[in-house]
Amino acid sequence: MSSAKIKTAVFPVAGRGTRFLPATKASPKEMLPVVDKPLIQYAAEEALRAGADKLVFITGSSKRAIEDHFDTDHELEEALKAQGKEDLLKLLRDIVPSYASCIYIRQPSPLGLGHAVLCARPVVGNEPFFIHLADDLIDAEVPCFKQMADVYAEHGGSVLGVEPVAPSETDKYGIVATEEKRGRLAKVRQIVEKPRPQNAPSNLAVVGRYLLSPRIFDKLEHTGRGAGGEIQLTDAIADLLIDETVFAYEFEGKRYDCGSKLGYLQATVEFGLKHENLGVPFAKYLAGLTDRLPGK
Repeated sequence: MSSAKIKTAVFPVAGRGTRFLPATKASPKEMLPVVDKPLIQYAAEEALRAGADKLVFITGSSKRAIEDHFDTDHELEEALKAQGKEDLLKLLRDIVPSYASCIYIRQPSPLGLGHAVLCARPVVGNEPFFIHLADDLIDAEVPCFKQMADVYAEHGGSVLGVEPVAPSETDKYGIVATEEKRGRLAKVRQIVEKPRPQNAPSNLAVVGRYLLSPRIFDKLEHTGRGAGGEIQLTDAIADLLIDETVFAYEFEGKRYDCGSKLGYLQATVEFGLKHENLGVPFAKYLAGLTDRLPGK
């Protein structure tokens, strides 16, 4: 059992988002909006709701829009205040609460997810921390990171957020093999980066949520280039298994793969239907489209 609070969340956001070109030519993929908030804001909110108060963004070129989004825009705030738009003013001021800090670190070369995480070492220090991949949007009553933090508080170790995927999709994920599952939790005994379906140890995929001990940094320091010629976080986690327990946790909630166009559209529609102000009129609009669907 651990009483340590997870204070830091790391967001690797240096990727170029080529699957969404030309939309991501000048704007980061993490700034793609789902209804009225960009993906990266959903990511930050999940970490904050789990108790993190230090948000670390590992950035690359053309990512300035992320910094601007989380920065204070005094001119815009004054304009909204003058116009009496207090609701919009509150929305802006609530993007990052006053107790939280945002830190930006430039990844000097595109050497992979493992290298991006290693760049955060000077800020994270010797404490456990979250890693959030904003492509994976998870809609859950209890935030996924909060669920994982609760697992850590009870069991210690590192925790990976996982879900079953189609066997044909294993070459898109880090795949784990586990010991016997107890409820939603199991100890990881093997992890492989993007194995072909015929070589995959299971169909249980790591989907953009990690709670890792600081020992991972020592592993990353000595991790060579793996799949795709990049330094893979999965390979470092495989080495971490030698020294400590790593858990696979099947989180409660629905994941949307917003790194794919179809997953992004699905998230936009379903979050739109749940929106406090837009849900009902949007549902009526969609109902009126049924006769226009392909194949009708």
